[in-house]
Amino acid sequence: MGTEFINKEDIAGFISANRENFKEKLLSEAVTVRNKINDILEKGNIDLLKNAERLALYIARNMEDELVEFAKIEGIAWAQHSLTVAFKLEWVHAIRRTLWYFLYQYDKLNGEEEFKRKKFFDMEKRINDRVDQFLNTFFISYSDYKDQQLMSQRQLVENLSVPIIPINSSIAVLPLIGMMDTYRINTLEEKVLVGIGNMRIQTLIIDLSGIAEMELDVIVQFEKILNGIQMMGCKPVLTGLRVDLVRKMINAGVSFDSEVATKGTLQQTLTEHLVLDNGHYQ
Repeated sequence: MGTEFINKEDIAGFISANRENFKEKLLSEAVTVRNKINDILEKGNIDLLKNAERLALYIARNMEDELVEFAKIEGIAWAQHSLTVAFKLEWVHAIRRTLWYFLYQYDKLNGEEEFKRKKFFDMEKRINDRVDQFLNTFFISYSDYKDQQLMSQRQLVENLSVPIIPINSSIAVLPLIGMMDTYRINTLEEKVLVGIGNMRIQTLIIDLSGIAEMELDVIVQFEKILNGIQMMGCKPVLTGLRVDLVRKMINAGVSFDSEVATKGTLQQTLTEHLVLDNGHYQ
């Protein structure tokens, strides 16, 4: 690191005037991150060195609003590109140490042997508070973005897990596949009842041939959903009931309402409910 520093009348100007020394000191403090700077630039178009100086100047100038907004933007950027937050934590702590080093150099050039007590503690509180504020806002922004992504993905999965497929203006098919747990059965209840109302379905064919497992409490909840479907003025038709599922229902004493029709296969049910005209379903 160069031993010469260009003196300026305030700390922000001192940092800007000694930019190369600032970068060199920062890289010496961030041992792990310095080898990832180019990777992060390529992956997320994030210039760590440029942003570090920007953050340092916001702190030095006590620009709280700009610092908070910058932290939000940084949090979203790191979340979007799934960058490792441990690198960010090390980097910001390196910026903190570099800032204190520069304050020391600045104080030496201004001829004071040491900070007066009040001046030192005021400066310490202000700088550390701003760095902590940046970190807190960054992690909140990062976490919020990730939460929104998870919520969006969950909604997509929910829609895909309850695929109501209209066959014509009054008949729809609901093929259920995989594990039917408590969370999914609750999703099923909401999506099915809303779907019947919005699509004005009169007959809903529910194909269970793809269901891998259904616990007893889920079966009981499913029975209530079938009652709800009838209350909506829609006729439920079950197809593809597997032997093990039927056996579990029998042993538990669960029986569906007499108004709930059951058929062997989906193909059989479609053939009975649709009018075949010239080889095309109408």
